[in-house]
Amino acid sequence: MNPADTGASTTVDAGSSVPPVSPASDRDSRMTPGGPGYRRMSLALFLAGVATFALLYSTQALLPLISGDLGVTAGDASWTVAAATGGLALFVLPMSALSERFGRRTLMTASLTVAVAVGLLVPFAPSLGALVALRAVQGAALAGLPASATAYLAEEVRPRALVGAIGLFVAGNSVGGMSGRVITGWVAQEWGWRVAVGVIGLVAVVCAVAFRLLLPAPRHFTRGSLRPRVLVRAVRDHLANPLLRRLYAIGALFMTVFGGVYTVIGYRLADEPFALPQGLIGSIFLVYLVGTVSASASGRLVDRLGRRGALYLGGGTTAAGLVLSLADSLPLVLAGLVLITAGFFAGHAVASSAVGRTAQHGRAQASALYQSAYYIGSSAGSTVGAVAFHAAGWSGTVGVGLLAVLGVAAITLAGSLAARREDARTPVRALGLTR
Repeated sequence: MNPADTGASTTVDAGSSVPPVSPASDRDSRMTPGGPGYRRMSLALFLAGVATFALLYSTQALLPLISGDLGVTAGDASWTVAAATGGLALFVLPMSALSERFGRRTLMTASLTVAVAVGLLVPFAPSLGALVALRAVQGAALAGLPASATAYLAEEVRPRALVGAIGLFVAGNSVGGMSGRVITGWVAQEWGWRVAVGVIGLVAVVCAVAFRLLLPAPRHFTRGSLRPRVLVRAVRDHLANPLLRRLYAIGALFMTVFGGVYTVIGYRLADEPFALPQGLIGSIFLVYLVGTVSASASGRLVDRLGRRGALYLGGGTTAAGLVLSLADSLPLVLAGLVLITAGFFAGHAVASSAVGRTAQHGRAQASALYQSAYYIGSSAGSTVGAVAFHAAGWSGTVGVGLLAVLGVAAITLAGSLAARREDARTPVRALGLTR
């Protein structure tokens, strides 16, 4: 989900299962680039990321074909995407708790196994209702991956190598999301959407088997207990934090734009005046590579503009792309998609990375809450964007996106005003003039 697609933090909850070992022994036993097991671990999690996001968005590029085959509207077909992302959003927090009890590798293996098994059933869904139900189960199963992967890395990899290791997992997310859509587009053009999602299921089988064979057994995991009271307290504290609430809302709104645009763009390009074949429509998702670049540049943007300045820039870039995409010119539509993608990934990377820095405790739960909000935004964007397209065409989807960007700007402005009020009170507090 790229820090850009997962919202995962590189920090670990102070109450997580990382054992309190001495610096010397920890430094000698954790994995490091070039050391034993590191390459296997990196490849295993890269493949897990590929499988996760190829499965999660496997129907997104195929919605026009699903609509035609099942005789349903764009809004109805969009539920095949919304159900999967919604299932992930609902289950990522419980899965983060289960990984503390049963182990990261165990939960990731079980999650991939269930998701792949369901993926092999998806091509045989006899109706839209059955298809949506299978996709919801698949999304719920996949929630175990983002809930466990970063915790596994934080426990098993030396701190100096952690960012690079997480980067490989995020790269797998991006490659899976992009390649899944491209592959399904070209396969479906020749053999239909059912064969296309079946191919993705087989690719995921290979990735899942390789993942389980390659991933080293954990050496630093300490089993914890399932304590609902602790989990509820951490969630309550995070939701009571105004800054975290703003970051969760910003992530959801950015993903509302992105989910709506990429759910509906296939219909837009299949219609006149473009009338593109399915293979070329699937290839549009190569634009994701732009997002990989913009997400990696988000740190430099924050250094130069500050967090709120970077969010304004991400939102403004996204809005400019939405407006540009209204043109009935394929080059301008593609340019609009480039801007939307660059703005979204930059804004999402800034917001998701700020969550880990803001949370003072329960960082695993803080990250899981962000991921929940993020995928709720994806589900909402997929559904509302498709309904708007059915009612008013592409301009309706763009209108929904612009409203979401306006929400990002309003929330960011509210944060700026709150920070100014806090700064104005700080000197007074220092003098002891307030209670």
